[in-house]
Order: sequence, then C-alpha cells, then structure tokens
Amino acid sequence: MVNITFIQEDNREIQVNADLGEPLMYEARDAGVDGIVAECGGSAMCATCHCYVVTAPDGALPDPSDAEADTIEFMANEPTNASRLLYQIIATEEMAGAVFRVATGR
Repeated sequence: MVNITFIQEDNREIQVNADLGEPLMYEARDAGVDGIVAECGGSAMCATCHCYVVTAPDGALPDPSDAEADTIEFMANEPTNASRLLYQIIATEEMAGAVFRVATGR
C-alpha cells in the first residue's frame, strides 16, 4: 500500500492507503473522496476523475498518454498543466506522499 492524499473541493483532506497496482480512481472513489465519479469506468472519455497534481515525488507519475491528454483538453473543466485523470495513474511505492486536488465544477 501507498499513502496518497486527496484534497476535496471543501478543502478537507482524505488520506488513502492505495493498493499497489490499482488505478488511483478506484482507490479514491472507494474511499469516498467527493468529486470522483468515475463515470466512464476508466476509458478516458469523461474526465470525472480529473484532479490536479499538487505534489508528487520526482519521476513518480507517468507522463499522460495521448488519450488522457485529449480527454483533459476537451472534457475537463478548467484544465491546467497539473491536470491528470486518476484512472491513468497506477499506485506505486514511488508515489508515496503524493497529493492531488479534486477538480471542481462538474
């Protein structure tokens, strides 16, 4: 397991002990993180798992795939350079202590 922090729209923080090898979308949704809807089930089509990377250890997160980048560009509300889709990020030991802010405005 790896500890990840999610900051919700109301600024409450939820600490999640994510199972290694699992998409962060499922880990956040199952932990009750507000705003993670996961409507498309991880097919990179809806951006309902859109978050902003607040902090992550260097090299811990993979680069966004083309499908992820396109979905963020065309579907996400208020995309920034820190935007990511949680389904595309698989929990690894290297990302321990990473912090994500749930995107708002869905």
